[in-house]
Amino acid sequence: MGDETTHIEQAGPTELRDPLVRTEIKRAAVWIGMTLAVLAVIVLAQPLLLILGGLVFASILDGGTRLLGRVLPIGRGWRLAIVTLAAVAFIVGTIWLAGVQLSGQAAAFSATVTAQANSMLAWAGTHGFTPGEVQMDQIGQQLMGGLGRLTSAVSSALGAITSLFMIMIIGLFIAVEPRLYERGVAWMLPLRSRDRFYRTTSRMGYTLRRLMAGRLIGMAVEGVGTWFLLWLGGVPMAALLGLLTGILAFLPNIGAIISGVLIILVGFSAGVDAGLWAIAVYVIVQMVDGYLIVPYVARKTVDLAPALVLGAQLLFGALFGILGLALADPIIAMAKAALQQNADERSGGKAAAEP
Repeated sequence: MGDETTHIEQAGPTELRDPLVRTEIKRAAVWIGMTLAVLAVIVLAQPLLLILGGLVFASILDGGTRLLGRVLPIGRGWRLAIVTLAAVAFIVGTIWLAGVQLSGQAAAFSATVTAQANSMLAWAGTHGFTPGEVQMDQIGQQLMGGLGRLTSAVSSALGAITSLFMIMIIGLFIAVEPRLYERGVAWMLPLRSRDRFYRTTSRMGYTLRRLMAGRLIGMAVEGVGTWFLLWLGGVPMAALLGLLTGILAFLPNIGAIISGVLIILVGFSAGVDAGLWAIAVYVIVQMVDGYLIVPYVARKTVDLAPALVLGAQLLFGALFGILGLALADPIIAMAKAALQQNADERSGGKAAAEP
């Protein structure tokens, strides 16, 4: 027999004790997890947006409860009940006013806007600005297609009411006991990260409350101001235009454009003088909102660049439909607040956020 040499066995590729195999498995798990997370966001986009909408509504209720506490020294539960009843009454009253009291105006409004838009398109076609004969319904279909897919939850009036109801319920549950849900999320984090999480959520909540307060003020100013000035100038359907302007003011940039087009079209349907007055009203209302309300809100919250907000609206609207368009601004504001808090802590200072 020949000399026997000692042979040391090496770990094979299926041996999990091999450090190389463990490292590769960890890398693969990270990539698989990221892929599954992206797929989950795509598949669960609608429920996630409803939850985000609930957070926005909860911030409105919480902000109103805190504000009411400055003038009414009663328990938080009673203050929250008063604010909730007022919010529900406002939403139900708005739906009732738009659906019942203004139903006749709404039918005439749709016909007026369509007729005026078709007249403008016909004029543009005769002067070579548009190719061929283009009708308003064709442009509407293209805009809706460009806006993105509207999911089944918001594609009908029943779906929209259901989504609004779910957002209100989620927001109410969160507003009743926000610390409970905050601690629940923090429980899933490592102990060393929980203090930073609490500081970040505090700053995000502070920012969102101020943003929503400014947004509600802007909606009220634009809605009431538009209605009063249009009524003063004899523009038809002033109440309906004021209501639509106030609702669309929740969508910065895009809402102002849509409401301006509607106001001008209805104004010119009553004559040149009414049309010019409608243009003046739109300019005055937007100047008040743009030079007084928006800068004040920006100083109290975060300074969001208009191009950033508009880009986020277009992106979220294309990806997630109407809800994505409506929630783009709050999402960007919360993301920026979280990034600023992280940057402050990394630089050595912990920014103070009001609890």
